[in-house]
Amino acid sequence: MKAFTIGKNDAGQRLDRFIAKNVPLIPASLSQKYIRLKRIKVNGARAQRDTRLQEGDLVEMYVNDEFFEAPREDNAYLTVAVPKLNIVYEDENIILCDKKPGMAVHPHDGAEYGRTLIDHIQAYLYAKREWRPREEHSFAPALCNRIDRNTGGIVIAAKNAESLRILNQKIRDRELDKRYLAVIHGTMKPETGELKGYLFKDAKKNRVYVTKTSQPGSKTCITKYKTLKKNRELSLVECELITGRTHQIRAQFAAAGHPLLGDGKYGKAETKYDRKFQALYSYRLTFDFTTDGGILQYLSGKQFQVDKVDFVEEYFPS
Repeated sequence: MKAFTIGKNDAGQRLDRFIAKNVPLIPASLSQKYIRLKRIKVNGARAQRDTRLQEGDLVEMYVNDEFFEAPREDNAYLTVAVPKLNIVYEDENIILCDKKPGMAVHPHDGAEYGRTLIDHIQAYLYAKREWRPREEHSFAPALCNRIDRNTGGIVIAAKNAESLRILNQKIRDRELDKRYLAVIHGTMKPETGELKGYLFKDAKKNRVYVTKTSQPGSKTCITKYKTLKKNRELSLVECELITGRTHQIRAQFAAAGHPLLGDGKYGKAETKYDRKFQALYSYRLTFDFTTDGGILQYLSGKQFQVDKVDFVEEYFPS
């Protein structure tokens, strides 16, 4: 419990605003709940969120100590009152989440604290008491792969250090098969094939460039593709990443003259189609272990898929 005596400079504030300033990590909904349950009181009595504090008032807060800490990347989960996750699969070691376009996976992608996928996953496990950060010295539930903010699809989170170690190694050794769906302008020729080139990243512009010949600092990029459906203007393709470079699918199809629908960075200005995000989705994941999977060996051979992808239903209904 912490108590605050209201001074001259704090007088006149609403209670909820005083709480927000002094308990920076508590979500507004949880703050209101604590006021209602009298875990936050004014002069020993129940108050309302819009109560105006007076000089000399005593505000008592029966709130966990961690909520009083300054916001940081490692405690942002505390700001999530109600975790919002689309869980494809979960067991004692991992969670597979269907991340929707528009949500960042990490704060490094420019998102605010409490608004990223990992924040919601950690808040979810904290609420279930599967993760007790006060008892951990270094480990926190972590993501094993990442997807761009405006791309959707399956993201893997490890619940323990051993699962994280194994999955990171399996990803490096290409023992996970990830497939993407994309809608492109036009039709690829041939309709099934391979895109191969060299990709150079411009960190300042946060974009990549694809060339046919190697350039200083460039890396090989290879994408296999198969056309699944087509109409007069668009094609639905399935993509397999042989290499996993930044913006690889988007840049390679654009370089081939068939940019992704809705891709404002590598594509063209849309007039007919009103899409906010590029039509790209990591829709299928297969655990294709060729070496021992340790505590995750039970996942070997298992496949998980997102059955409903918005742009497939919109442009290629079946």
